[in-house]
Amino acid sequence: MTQLEAAKKGIITPQMRMVAEAEGLEAEFIREGVAKGTIVIPANINHAKLVPCGIGQGLRTKVNANIGTSPDYGDINSELEKLRVAVEAGADTVMDLSTGGDISAIRRAIIAASTVPIGTVPIYQAGIEAIERHGAIVKMTADDLFAVIEEHARDGVDFATVHCGVTQSAIARLRQQGRVADVVSRGGAFLIAWILYNERENPLYEYYDRLLELAREFDLTLSLGDGLRPGSLADATDRAQIEELLTIGELVQRAQEAGVQAMVEGPGHLPLNQIEANVQLEKSICKGAPFYVLGPLVTDIGAGYDHITGAIGGAIAAAAGTDFLCYVTPSEHLSLPDHEDVRQGVIASRLAAHAGDIVKGVKGAEEWDRRMSMARKRFDWEEQARLSLDPAHARQVHCRHASASPACSMCGKYCAMELVEKYLGVSSPRC
Repeated sequence: MTQLEAAKKGIITPQMRMVAEAEGLEAEFIREGVAKGTIVIPANINHAKLVPCGIGQGLRTKVNANIGTSPDYGDINSELEKLRVAVEAGADTVMDLSTGGDISAIRRAIIAASTVPIGTVPIYQAGIEAIERHGAIVKMTADDLFAVIEEHARDGVDFATVHCGVTQSAIARLRQQGRVADVVSRGGAFLIAWILYNERENPLYEYYDRLLELAREFDLTLSLGDGLRPGSLADATDRAQIEELLTIGELVQRAQEAGVQAMVEGPGHLPLNQIEANVQLEKSICKGAPFYVLGPLVTDIGAGYDHITGAIGGAIAAAAGTDFLCYVTPSEHLSLPDHEDVRQGVIASRLAAHAGDIVKGVKGAEEWDRRMSMARKRFDWEEQARLSLDPAHARQVHCRHASASPACSMCGKYCAMELVEKYLGVSSPRC
């Protein structure tokens, strides 16, 4: 029985109780959200070490970190180190996007080592194996693709990105649109090439019921991928993107009717003034299914600093109702991220998620900031470090330049709070 099937029957599972405890909410609230499809709990029955987390309406905005090898770099040890750093920095989930080395062995090692939910994009491995076996991605068969999806599910993958909405009609819209950056989704590109070469419908769409059967067997959460997400501000919220979203909305409903948990992936590159509209569109079309966005990046010129452009967009998206942020690292668009890129990406996205949670009224979010302000008023530097997202970095920065004053070395004896307390008799408020 999947989490969704249990929830619909009124059953509160151990995973729902764990999520409720972590969120400081009633277990019945979690069950109701799962039953309605506004909350998902990615929890594959074969992921032994999993500590489940909930993603969706009324919960803390979650952050995902992408790791994985490329054809040129990476091995099991490098990816396990990235996993460790990501979890240490506070990532709620991790996706293994490996395309180089022994992909299956890397994935299994990551799942075995991970307490957080693990996601994958099975079309990557299916496409790579098609090249090895048949000489081209377009020679992949539907059975080849579903065999890889089943392998990922049996290995314990908790959520899988599947680009089911990349259909022949969506490709027709793409051709009519005339984009600047065309297609930037690797999985989307694999499927578009396959569809055009074979002159057939996307097998993930044509055989969607087969996918649902697999997902239900292992309680694999489907992350319905945005293969036509915009990779340039010039392409944001265009006809191709919305055509795909309309199809995904229908597929969300079919998944829920089959007892399969589903969430929806979104852009991508969006100007600031289109972010809220994109969130509202997804929530309306997909009946409140959890929304999972990459960034979104609010400008195309942030090369080397796209963790910042992504965090700006992520904060606005989270405040507007987005449930799940995929981090962006400083290496985005430039190279394979290393473990330090992973850390910076996680911290930047966590800041964005928390900023959104304050606006959404998520339990405990505003109080966290209030406690930090109290610690600053008291010049309690250790408490400030403890309350920060990156305590070790906060301590390091504070100790870099000593001050004779209780205040930091920025203002020293001219600290505004210290002066006001001394001359106006303003005392620190009690916590």
